[in-house]
Amino acid sequence: MAETLNLPLLLSVCIIFTTLSLTTSRTITTPSHTNVLDVSSSLHQAHQILSFNPQLLEEQSSETETPTSPSSSSSSFSLQLHPRETLLNEQHPNYKTLVLSRLARDTARVNSLNTKLQLALSSLNRSDLYPTETELLRPEDLSTPVSSGTAQGSGEYFSRVGVGQPSKPFYMVLDTGSDVNWLQCKPCSDCYQQSDPIFDPTASSSYNPLTCDAQQCQDLEMSACRNGKCLYQVSYGDGSFTVGEYVTETVSFGAGSVNRVAIGCGHDNEGLFVGSAGLLGLGGGPLSLTSQIKATSFSYCLVDRDSGKSSTLEFNSPRPGDSVVAPLLKNQKVNTFYYVELTGVSVGGEIVTVPPETFAVDQSGAGGVIVDSGTAITRLRTQAYNSVRDAFKRKTSNLRPAEGVALFDTCYDLSSLQSVRVPTVSFHFSGDRAWALPAKNYLIPVDGAGTYCFAFAPTTSSMSIIGNVQQQGTRVSFDLANSLVGFSPNKC
Repeated sequence: MAETLNLPLLLSVCIIFTTLSLTTSRTITTPSHTNVLDVSSSLHQAHQILSFNPQLLEEQSSETETPTSPSSSSSSFSLQLHPRETLLNEQHPNYKTLVLSRLARDTARVNSLNTKLQLALSSLNRSDLYPTETELLRPEDLSTPVSSGTAQGSGEYFSRVGVGQPSKPFYMVLDTGSDVNWLQCKPCSDCYQQSDPIFDPTASSSYNPLTCDAQQCQDLEMSACRNGKCLYQVSYGDGSFTVGEYVTETVSFGAGSVNRVAIGCGHDNEGLFVGSAGLLGLGGGPLSLTSQIKATSFSYCLVDRDSGKSSTLEFNSPRPGDSVVAPLLKNQKVNTFYYVELTGVSVGGEIVTVPPETFAVDQSGAGGVIVDSGTAITRLRTQAYNSVRDAFKRKTSNLRPAEGVALFDTCYDLSSLQSVRVPTVSFHFSGDRAWALPAKNYLIPVDGAGTYCFAFAPTTSSMSIIGNVQQQGTRVSFDLANSLVGFSPNKC
């Protein structure tokens, strides 16, 4: 039989089979480049968050641990970190209205960041940003009743911290896109609704107003002077603002505390972070909490906002060993934001073609990619977004399309599925490092009926933003001492 084999014919068949195999491997997504989305689980979670009882948060916050006192930069400590919906149940009638509310806040947030960037890039002098005396506090207004603000504001994750001596606990927004710390204070000219009693400065022995010539006052973008005392104003680009006295106070984290932290005592606060008492800035500027306590690093893990669970914000803790590490960059025009050196995006294992300068900061300070805890949906410059979206659509042609929702233009009807395999989306950094996202971080439910949308959006701004939906479930570590940022999945 061996003598009757037609060797040329056999060789030809082998070559044809090998060629077909190679062609197939290039055109069909392989399992290693796909993720499974658990549709039934995420829909169940979406329904559950609508009825979450915020009182359960008190039980979780009692578990907060502080290993050592944060009085020096070498000490490590942590705080519990909670998503907005566990603090404030806004009684949405269905999940879609909850999503639309989130997206409206997110649009306001992005507008705020872009406004901040544009002001930094413009030729305005700092004095042009100073509010006039009539825009600041009027003494006669300080006796008016407390009133509720609007439900707008971009606070999405909160921690429990103490303010004053004796310490009083407050839920505060944690925000990497801001520097100025502040909280609402009595007496109120205009204060929105918050979960805790409003801070009373007269009940704190450590409350100390800053003078107008204090360095902290000089570092404010918007300030004024009255009777020798420093006044501050922070505007967030969407009409929201906080105004009041700029002071120093004792801030406590569990068993440890830090004295003389510069913080705004806001008597007029409008359109802001309903539910929270104020904000702790984690940005890169000199007035942020991280700068004031001289932290060498900090990290957070943002839990799924529909989970009802909490995680931690940690200071001066070692970065997880399995982190995908990338250079942390600084923009000389705006020191608040944390820029990351993103080199590309892949879909289903294939790098999406975009011009190399798309994600770079140019000489004027425009462009670049920031990692932000307050923005929900990742924004990519329009050309890059279109390329990533089109690549995803090509690899999901087997899924039933659905109408777009709000800022999402690529949606699917997954109502008949329990789970589905979709192409993996990954962020790429220098040194061939890639951060692969789980499917639930880029294909998210937008109603309770099974409509899911691709959770990226275009921006006409030069600056791209990696948002918190994409960061969920990943410990994001900012190594400030070594200018590195790390992404470590499943470290909540």
